[in-house]
Amino acid sequence: MTNADLFESESERVTSKLRDQILDGEREPGSRLVERDLAAELGVSRVPVRDALKALVAEGLVTPRPRTWAIVREFTAEDISDLNEVRQAFEVLAFRLAAQRRTREGLARLRSVLDVELAAARADDATTARRAAADFHEIVTSLAANALLSELERPLRSRMRWLLARHTDLVRVAEEHEALYQAIVDRDLVRVEELATTHVASNQNLNAATAH
Repeated sequence: MTNADLFESESERVTSKLRDQILDGEREPGSRLVERDLAAELGVSRVPVRDALKALVAEGLVTPRPRTWAIVREFTAEDISDLNEVRQAFEVLAFRLAAQRRTREGLARLRSVLDVELAAARADDATTARRAAADFHEIVTSLAANALLSELERPLRSRMRWLLARHTDLVRVAEEHEALYQAIVDRDLVRVEELATTHVASNQNLNAATAH
């Protein structure tokens, strides 16, 4: 492995670690991210930390500050409203296409992550349930089998995962996903569009209340 490969893998590891901490709420909005401190905390040099912060700025989770530090992004009510508007249009389309184009393998992946979400929700394991809920939505996008849709989703993924992690009614969200899953299995396009529209709308008030 070359030094470049080593730094790349370290950068990816640091990026993944910081991303998870932000999405899981371990690092709160507005908290400082200082290169030197993060490098010491994570046991790496400052280079992969710097690369990770740049990546998270591009993903919309971190706000840069001068020189060698940044802060966890503080999403405003307007930010959340914008995300919800995009999510409304994006996800209704993704669910409809997924219902039309789903495969046996894709349904198996969706069922597997749904089972994880349901079990975690019923056990009040919020972190696992929310991660699985976000995975559910990303698998639906892959089932839509639309290359352009997937391309558009990638740069928004972290912000959408942040938005999806704001819910507190874990069981209700998991049960809504179960109903959506069944509509996809049945290829019921009318039902899946109705459920997707309701699913997005039911979370909007909660998301607006979490703005910082």
